Amino acid sequence: MKNNTTAALSLRGLTKQYGDAIVLSNVDMDIAPGEVRALLGENGAGKSTTIKIISGVVRPTAGTIAVVGAPLSISSARDADQHGISTLHQELAIAPGLSVAENVSLGRSAGKRFGLVRWRELNRIAREVFHDLDFDIDVTRDASELSPIGKTMTSIARALSFDAKVLILDEPTASLTDSETEQLLTVVERVARRGVAVLYVSHRLNEVFRVADTFTILRNGGVVEHGNIDDVTTDHVITAMSGRAIDSVFPKRQHRPERTGVSVRKLHGHGVAPISFDVGEGEILGIAGLAGAGRSELLGMLAGARRRRGGTVELFGEVYDPRTVRQAHRRGVVLVPEERRSEGLLPDTVERNLVITTLGRHAIAGVMKPGAERRHAQQQWDTYDVRGSSLTQDALRLSGGNQQKIVLAKYLALEPRLILLDEPTRGVDVGTKAEIYRLISERAAAGASVILVSSELPEVLGLCDRIAVLHEGQLNGVFGATTVTEAELLAACYGKAA
Repeated sequence: MKNNTTAALSLRGLTKQYGDAIVLSNVDMDIAPGEVRALLGENGAGKSTTIKIISGVVRPTAGTIAVVGAPLSISSARDADQHGISTLHQELAIAPGLSVAENVSLGRSAGKRFGLVRWRELNRIAREVFHDLDFDIDVTRDASELSPIGKTMTSIARALSFDAKVLILDEPTASLTDSETEQLLTVVERVARRGVAVLYVSHRLNEVFRVADTFTILRNGGVVEHGNIDDVTTDHVITAMSGRAIDSVFPKRQHRPERTGVSVRKLHGHGVAPISFDVGEGEILGIAGLAGAGRSELLGMLAGARRRRGGTVELFGEVYDPRTVRQAHRRGVVLVPEERRSEGLLPDTVERNLVITTLGRHAIAGVMKPGAERRHAQQQWDTYDVRGSSLTQDALRLSGGNQQKIVLAKYLALEPRLILLDEPTRGVDVGTKAEIYRLISERAAAGASVILVSSELPEVLGLCDRIAVLHEGQLNGVFGATTVTEAELLAACYGKAA
């Protein structure tokens, strides 16, 4: 329950400037004990910078931070921890090789005496915290072996064992299933009832409206709106975040394929049983299923990134059997991978990333044409509305949505006939999602076949023409997007017969 006497966390005039670029400007925010406040905004709006300042990762140019009324000077993550601010970043800080109990007490002397670990005491402390969270876990298990939800809960348990007054959750459900997400949201509510102030950052607005009490919206580094979540609608939040009304997130589609673009027959490999399906020219086929259903493995085989054990594929009437990703590219097939940072981007400049797939077009007899790379990169930057400081900026320092635009730009520059998309909108804001949907729809309208993997059922229902459901590596039905319900799709994902 919220306590509105003294704010657990108070920000005043928080500002961050890099050279001439102001990325955060005069941000004010209060979070009461027991309150769940959603921090919302498009990619690049200033959310990550705000979190980094509060958690001690970067220093503000101006402004103050106070916890329970006491002004603080936070110069490191350790400072933040010691003052009762715990942050769960998207990449969870789990120490491999240590038990769950050790991770819960990591960074303090709990369970130790005279320098020796008192295992019974260490495990008791951890079990008590998990009991309060109502989450069943083996505290003696190696934490690195936990599922994503287990690692998330371990990180939350650690924060509570340190008597955190403020808990910051940054996209905590990005790698969780629907049922795990519900578990987490229930725990967040339980944590708030203990009097902990929660700052909840997520692009998934259904979660925000489910768990948050209040909201703060950032745009272009400044606060544009704040209030009670019950007083606004999803459409209102989207408009405030983007600065423009989004009439329809999903483009209107009236597709009737005249010929087959991709024909798959008894294709199988690691994680995928023999599977057969067709994708029409200009059709968008969604692939739904639970984690481990074989969705990414299927795309990998079609993209030449994974070895197939058998089966055949025809691409626009011709045999297609790529052994490498390069061979797939030559046949007009690209895969936009799920892990954009580790698999989709080079640790290099924006320019280098935008031209890497088309270098041959910018050379004569192996010699690069002067200025050709820069012109191509600038054109892609403008076309895809990439928002950053310059083409020379490190691509990995851009926001998630802008990173995804770069990944899409460099692969779509190959003008593919078959586009394979693995979770193309994971971790991006609503406005960027709408842009990505438009790009996908335009490519399909131009004749490309598209196969899209997504864990968000509203996404496959809204964007795709048909939806194939995988369960434990097997095809469990193909549904028309306009005739199937979300409940029916979910049932098929869990193995119910179509």
